[in-house]
Amino acid sequence: MSRSASTLVLDTNVVLDWLVFRDPSSAPVAAALQAQRVVWLACAAMRDELEHVLTRAELARWQPDIPTVLAQWDRFARVLEGPPAAPGGLRCSDPDDQVFLDLAFAGRAETLLTRDRALLRLARAAGRRGLAVLTPEAWARSAAGQRL
Repeated sequence: MSRSASTLVLDTNVVLDWLVFRDPSSAPVAAALQAQRVVWLACAAMRDELEHVLTRAELARWQPDIPTVLAQWDRFARVLEGPPAAPGGLRCSDPDDQVFLDLAFAGRAETLLTRDRALLRLARAAGRRGLAVLTPEAWARSAAGQRL
């Protein structure tokens, strides 16, 4: 991995798009991870959430290969300790999504990739603190995504 690798936090929906739904919008992220041009920061709570979501009835029609999805998570995620609260009282309106924001700041990630509206509403405030909160498509179009 290069010293200049970008650091990302991926929310659960972005991970599902990549590893379950095979959404084409996740291809640039997947390629960057596979080529080790980015580092994906995560924590145990994020893996637990993914594992729980994979067993929901709503995903049954997609027939996710749960062991394979979790093995990919284990392969690519750099697991950090559970994060402290984000600086400056930056709070997500959805408590379930707070961990992504907190970990992004604790791990000094450059970008949080999400489709979640509650997290995207924090983009401006997070940006003032040095964290880009973007959709995968916006990230791929950004300078960070383009140089990868």
